[in-house]
Amino acid sequence: MKRNLLLLTILLFATFTSSAQIFRIGLKAGINYANQNGTTITVNSTNYKTDAITNFHIGLLAEVKLGERFSIQPELLYSTQGAKYDAVGVINDFTNDVGYVSIPLMAKINLNNTFSLDFGPQASFLMSKKNDVSINDQKNLDFGAGGGLSIHITKGLFLQGRYIVGLNEISPEAKVKNSVLQVSAGFFF
Repeated sequence: MKRNLLLLTILLFATFTSSAQIFRIGLKAGINYANQNGTTITVNSTNYKTDAITNFHIGLLAEVKLGERFSIQPELLYSTQGAKYDAVGVINDFTNDVGYVSIPLMAKINLNNTFSLDFGPQASFLMSKKNDVSINDQKNLDFGAGGGLSIHITKGLFLQGRYIVGLNEISPEAKVKNSVLQVSAGFFF
């Protein structure tokens, strides 16, 4: 059984390597500049204003070419986001630092061999939150829409900039949505 699994893995790797023009797998990591925005941010009867925080993301991605200028890029990322909440008129500040497993599905329009425009939906699943956070009932699922630009430095090395805006409120109590600016570096095998 183990031998068959090893043989299957080698065959799949050989197939993906031989069809590298159609399908590629890679890694990426970078920084997040995240915030949580809302019209009225009220938590436990206290009004807050938010400030962005800096965090990170890391994960796997694939690229599936569907033509000369178009490809799909599914990703699986661990992304830390949140915001710093400053109480208006009260000393009751806290940082909402949360971790998500995010699954973006980006459509890529290759402008030339160096630049591509990326856009598409993203689903994120809440995995962790800081213990001292006062936001109760934080939703476990967050949907967003992203757009950005990729710069292909070499055939395998790339840089990406992307902005993701939340489409749903992450907590009924706070009435806020996630937003995150991501800057990434990565490579395809």
